[in-house]
Amino acid sequence: MREVSTATDFSDKLQVNKEAWDKLLAIDTNFDVLYKDLVIGEREAGFYFIDGFVKDEVMQKLMSSLESITKDKMPQTLEEFSKQWISYVEVDVETEKDSLLRALLSGVVCMFIDGYDKALAIDCRTYPARGVDEPEKDRVMRGSRDGFVETVVFNTALIRRRIRSPKLCMEMMSVGRSSKTDVVVSYMADRVDQAFLENLKQRIQSIDIDALTMNQESLAECLYKRSWINPFPKYKYSERPDTAAASILEGNIVVLVDNSPSAMIMPTSVFDIIEEADDYYFPPVTGTYLRLSRFLTTLLTLFLTPTWLLLMKNPGWIPDWLQFIVPAEEVQVPLLFQLLILEFAIDGLRLAAVNTPNMLSTPLSVIAGLVLGDYAVQSGWFNAESMLYMAFVVLANYSQPSFELGFALKFMRLIMLVLTSIFSIYGYIAGVIISICAVVFNKTISGKSYLYPVIPFNKKDFIRRFIRISLPKTEE
Repeated sequence: MREVSTATDFSDKLQVNKEAWDKLLAIDTNFDVLYKDLVIGEREAGFYFIDGFVKDEVMQKLMSSLESITKDKMPQTLEEFSKQWISYVEVDVETEKDSLLRALLSGVVCMFIDGYDKALAIDCRTYPARGVDEPEKDRVMRGSRDGFVETVVFNTALIRRRIRSPKLCMEMMSVGRSSKTDVVVSYMADRVDQAFLENLKQRIQSIDIDALTMNQESLAECLYKRSWINPFPKYKYSERPDTAAASILEGNIVVLVDNSPSAMIMPTSVFDIIEEADDYYFPPVTGTYLRLSRFLTTLLTLFLTPTWLLLMKNPGWIPDWLQFIVPAEEVQVPLLFQLLILEFAIDGLRLAAVNTPNMLSTPLSVIAGLVLGDYAVQSGWFNAESMLYMAFVVLANYSQPSFELGFALKFMRLIMLVLTSIFSIYGYIAGVIISICAVVFNKTISGKSYLYPVIPFNKKDFIRRFIRISLPKTEE
């Protein structure tokens, strides 16, 4: 139980407290804010709680035990009362109105007893939550099958289950004047960069916003307000507890936001974002192959279609063994427009798939296959080659787990396509330079290089990024 001050915002008369809190909580208007009368030791008492946030079994046991208290057993102070009679749930003695109000609106039961000028905050709440099933996005072929949910306490427990060390710290803060959203900063005290940790906590505490309406995205934009035009992500997001736990053990910081089923991992380089859990659930040789394949595929998503467009504008550069990439049929719509239309059409289909009920997903797939398939080629709008290369780009884009990185590469690819179409080889080179600069001049939230361990170069970490090294042997 935490220490409380002698000053208090409450009266020792129950009726005075009840009138004030009935008005504060608009109890006549809000159907889900409830008040329950009780007699404890021949004194009037009352509970305030939010319907749907309370464990009924605990409340029944609590009220049964309190009703059995006789007058001669009532202690002099509320602190003694909580120690003697409410010992099997978390309980705090509150003296401040704002603190008690926040606890109540978070689901904590608040109790006033006539004769005491303080209040009890009894934490017997429960939140509606779904099961910790494997996330749809971060699936693995082997490994754990659990995932984060929208309840932050469950998420911290999933990490605690994997790191049973007293060095693991979970600091909770509150962000938003109206929402009072719980934000948890998780780290290993003996491995974290202390300067960055203090800077991050100061940033979170200094956020002045009404509410985190978009959960993590709102927090991310508040933490990093500069260089919004650079599309490359500043954070790594993961819905997997094992990935979050591994990042914490590596010295990173994980930020959990209530109502969000994913973790923000920081600081993060581009190589961290490309990594995936499957790299570590397979033997080193297999993990290395998967990692290198993902790096290569990620580069192909950026350069494949711009390079093909460049060769189509300069057919004399195409060697004989690559002549098959030239469109076999007449090009009726300029290749640039074909590729741009396909880029936007694929995004449109993706949005349609997200908003389509499951029962209609099969008809949508059939229609999409017909529209962006043989019919599109026969109509003359698209050539088969442009359809093929865009199909590869779309599929390859899903080989890496980050949506944000996928869209960043897409924006760079669009810039390269437009510049290549207008200025040929000079536009292609300019597009490559712009893409490289977007990565090189990007910074992590800690201010370090986005390309570490390439810039600055670290041989040991560089090798570990590209080659999955086996775990070190334990000391005997």
